[in-house]
Amino acid sequence: MPMLKALIIDDEIKARNVLQHYITNFIPEVSEVRQADGVDNALGILQSYKPDLVFLDVEMPHKNGFQFLIETKDPQFDVIFTTAYNQYAIQAIRFSALDYLLKPVDPDELKEAVARHLEKRESRGENKELYQNLVNNIEKREVKDFKIAVPSSDGVYFFTIDEILRLEADRSYTHIHLVKKRPFIASKTLKHFEEMLEEFNFIRTHKSHLVNPQHITRVTSDNDYLLLTDGSRVEVSRRKKDEVLQQLKLR
Repeated sequence: MPMLKALIIDDEIKARNVLQHYITNFIPEVSEVRQADGVDNALGILQSYKPDLVFLDVEMPHKNGFQFLIETKDPQFDVIFTTAYNQYAIQAIRFSALDYLLKPVDPDELKEAVARHLEKRESRGENKELYQNLVNNIEKREVKDFKIAVPSSDGVYFFTIDEILRLEADRSYTHIHLVKKRPFIASKTLKHFEEMLEEFNFIRTHKSHLVNPQHITRVTSDNDYLLLTDGSRVEVSRRKKDEVLQQLKLR
């Protein structure tokens, strides 16, 4: 069993103590936990303490969790963000393919997050790209301007929402088709992307297809297919037909 060192960064003492209690009692892989009440305190601790995993509160006075990432520059640890419900922060984190826990933290979700960390421990170099993307995203004014980061077997792909033509399910994988780029395969389900892109009105035309409405040029006369700007066509299932036409304001 790997022995991990953890650091909890949170300005609320109760939140730190509850999380430390859960880690101590439910996460046997963690052998040592330290706490910091803010960014500057945490940076001081990092001079001599080298954690494998940092639980980082997003909203803190003076300097927030994102500023901590900016100041560490080249983090040699993995980060699990902890946040009260903040849609903007959560989208920035999700779009950068990073992990978060909603407060109050649930022990089962904590276990799952640590298990995901253990699965991807070898991809530290990849994490640096993801953290940089997060920092870039939070400097944007609107979520629509964020870049999505999607790790794949041949590296991390970065693209904007506007560049997505369509997404196609393949069991527990998704083929992502982008404007003027070769499609690639992501090891996430279509449902994962559907939830991520929910506010951008992507259209589920079929159990296997999710389409960016910006790239629909027309519907075939029988309403069976959508034609896209790249010349491809996407099937509309019989069950989805009315819903799709309604979304396109054709009914």
